[in-house]
Amino acid sequence: MKREALLDAAESLLFEHGTQALTLAAVADRAGVSKGGLLYHFPTKEALVRAMVARVIEEFDGLVASHDDGTPGSYSRAYVEATFEILTGEARAHRRWSAITAAATDPEQAEPLNEAMRRWHGEPAGERDPGAAMVVRLAAEGLWEVVSHAPELYDGEQLEALKQRLLALLER
Repeated sequence: MKREALLDAAESLLFEHGTQALTLAAVADRAGVSKGGLLYHFPTKEALVRAMVARVIEEFDGLVASHDDGTPGSYSRAYVEATFEILTGEARAHRRWSAITAAATDPEQAEPLNEAMRRWHGEPAGERDPGAAMVVRLAAEGLWEVVSHAPELYDGEQLEALKQRLLALLER
């Protein structure tokens, strides 16, 4: 059993049933492996949660990097593009985020995510209007949170219009 499939199983349990359902036995059962097979990759529930948090951070960092061309203001544009790629792409991605946030309620478990938030929402160099860039990134973050809880609220056309509006704010 691959590590990624175990993480997927844990994330689906979290999303479907909440943090109380995240047990090593339940993850092993969902993934169709023995508990020993799971323990080989994740010896504790805390190790499993750390790996889920790390994967979310790495995936988002990778998306941002793929859109950041290094020109002035490109970081915030990349942040918006990455956010909307997740919101309009594979449904699992934004569910994953809310599940991981719920799982990382222990301050020690949440610290990598908190550090990533400080980095993502800090003041990157080269912004034309740092205040507007901050507002745009926070708006994208807020939209992500809303869509995580109410995915039916905005259709694809509405999300595209919101993305274009946020990008336009960065060009002023």
